[in-house]
Amino acid sequence: MPKDKQKIQLNPPLDEPVEKRAEGAEGAEGAGEAEGEKPRASRLSPHTPHPTPHSLSTQIEAILYLKGKPLSVAEIAEYAQCDRPTAEEGLIELIEDYARRDSALEVVETPTGYSLQLRSGFQDLVHRLIPLELGVGALRTLAAIALHSPIAQNQLVELRGSSAYQHVQELVEQGFVRKRRQSDSRSSLLQLTEKFHQYFQIEQLPQLLGQEHKQSKYQQLELGDDLEDS
Repeated sequence: MPKDKQKIQLNPPLDEPVEKRAEGAEGAEGAGEAEGEKPRASRLSPHTPHPTPHSLSTQIEAILYLKGKPLSVAEIAEYAQCDRPTAEEGLIELIEDYARRDSALEVVETPTGYSLQLRSGFQDLVHRLIPLELGVGALRTLAAIALHSPIAQNQLVELRGSSAYQHVQELVEQGFVRKRRQSDSRSSLLQLTEKFHQYFQIEQLPQLLGQEHKQSKYQQLELGDDLEDS
């Protein structure tokens, strides 16, 4: 809006006598009081700054936090509404930013994408604050779900045996697994939750199962009959 137009709206004409302007102001004030009008809220200054849009790296940070699971670069680009090269640049900027921060969180690349999670140095603190009441059998079932998520419950039972039904119930109660009925199947679909990704790294599951040597992820988890609970 032009400046001279603002002056006309906000101030009386400068060539008007001072006495007349004062009388006009008093008259307007008296009329307002007589009619019981409420005082008007003051207008914002024309120099009030407008909110600035968040940077792309900050948007990606929010996306990773809200999704609570690893995302590929293509998925990040889709959620951020940008092309893949731009998403890659924003992701690199975010990773470098976290590397400079004294933060408990970090952006980690996993086999299935990029995830925002707790730094490994804080795992002992997590175990003290959030005790995990899961047996070895349930942990192995959780590992199987993590490797195949999403997986149908009947497929999981084929991998882990009938004890998987009880394990799934425990995992759902603990908040690590989400169970959803499929409309086109009698079996439920099992998926990992945000809590799982906040608490675990998939690579750490073999360590929780007491394995000492790093192998391929399928060899580490040893899915099969030899994992049946004794």
